[in-house]
Amino acid sequence: MDFEPVIGLEIHAQLLTASKIFCGCSTQFGAPPNTHVCPVCLGFPGALPVLNARAVEYAIKAALALGCEIQPTSIFARKNYFYPDLPKGYQISQYERPIALTGRLAYETDEATIDVGIHRVHMEEDAGKLVHEGFPDADRASFVDYNRAGVPLIEIVTEPDLRSASTAADFFGRLRAILMTLGVNDGNMEEGSLRCDANVSVRPVGETKLGVKAEVKNVNSFRFLQKALEYEIERQIALVKNGERVRQETRLWDAAAGRTIAMRSKEEAHDYRYFPEPDLPPLVVAADVVERVRATLPELPEARKQRLIASYGLPAYDAGVLTQSMPLADYFEAVARDAGNAKAASNWVMGEVMRKMRAEDVEIDAVKVPPAQLAALIRLVDGGRINGPTAKDVFEKMYATGRGPDEIVQAEGLAQIDDEAAVVEMIAGVLAQNADAVASYRAGKTSTFGFLVGQVMKAAAGKANPKLVNALLRRELDRPQ
Repeated sequence: MDFEPVIGLEIHAQLLTASKIFCGCSTQFGAPPNTHVCPVCLGFPGALPVLNARAVEYAIKAALALGCEIQPTSIFARKNYFYPDLPKGYQISQYERPIALTGRLAYETDEATIDVGIHRVHMEEDAGKLVHEGFPDADRASFVDYNRAGVPLIEIVTEPDLRSASTAADFFGRLRAILMTLGVNDGNMEEGSLRCDANVSVRPVGETKLGVKAEVKNVNSFRFLQKALEYEIERQIALVKNGERVRQETRLWDAAAGRTIAMRSKEEAHDYRYFPEPDLPPLVVAADVVERVRATLPELPEARKQRLIASYGLPAYDAGVLTQSMPLADYFEAVARDAGNAKAASNWVMGEVMRKMRAEDVEIDAVKVPPAQLAALIRLVDGGRINGPTAKDVFEKMYATGRGPDEIVQAEGLAQIDDEAAVVEMIAGVLAQNADAVASYRAGKTSTFGFLVGQVMKAAAGKANPKLVNALLRRELDRPQ
């Protein structure tokens, strides 16, 4: 019997506000522990919450970008549970009446059209952070940092529309790109500002009834999400095939062991004893506010991908890579406009530029070759002044020194050799020094041609025009003896 997974995601995104959701404490990451706190976010008796208007705006912005319907009235609720990093003993969240409902995120991949429903978007406050030291040794201790307590979150809950671990990881990445494009989240999963819970069950192919789901909690990378889901899918299929029962529970991903581990039985809504937050009035969002926020929406990644394909004639693969981040797409467009060769600009950005980004672990704004200089380098190649291999050498020198390509080519004598007589002379020398290879070619072993081309380019220090070298070398080799 074949099985299919059924996956839904719950994505927690910290909103990029300067202050917390219900008080004026800073949301800045990395401050000394317990320095961004006050009576409100520490839950002191009598301290009253006041809703952050910017957090509401950002929540609306994200929901609109996902095609959701903004609710005219939403209500905050108390979600009651005890945990050391939750100082009040409850979390202020939204339950029965969230800020947004029924959205959709659809996009094209090489294999298929992916269409995922967004069940709801709701607002809530984050909890603090527990730090454990010394485990599992005897001298172990746990510490709590409340700086994160009260940081504004939105939780984006999808419908169970995902059918593979890889598709779920890709969806998470695309959602991250949208939130970053909107400017409502920084996408920094290492710092915990974007986290994902995944609900997964399995069922026989063709079955419509959902299986018992397990929740994989707090996954903070695309790779870990995919690996955790792949493991969990295999685990559940094995249980079902063996006639065992899948338990409804919360599990954690153990990256070191490469497996999920049981954390606790899965809570139901009634376990949290939700009731309306008595210290906050209903959140009323007027229609004109929604339209004002809608007017600020930027071009989103999928729309930009389609525009790059239509406007620049790029392959879908190139456009998909370049729109993984909007600053990267901005860089590409600046290069393409200036160079007048979009495909060459795409090749350079996806090749040498992104190679530098990976090697130095930086974003595009830290790349040391401005778009205008890369465009100038492309024009030198297209104009025949330098060839491809020389251009890569020039790029490295540009990156290391900050000098422009024209200056480097002029100062170091790197201009391409297009003089036919000079190339013929070099070819004659190579043929004289490689008589055996010449004889092999003329005897029908044409594979030696590439070797001879390489020898000519070596004699020219890589500066000869490759097209000219190929044409003249073939002419000399094929000349009647």
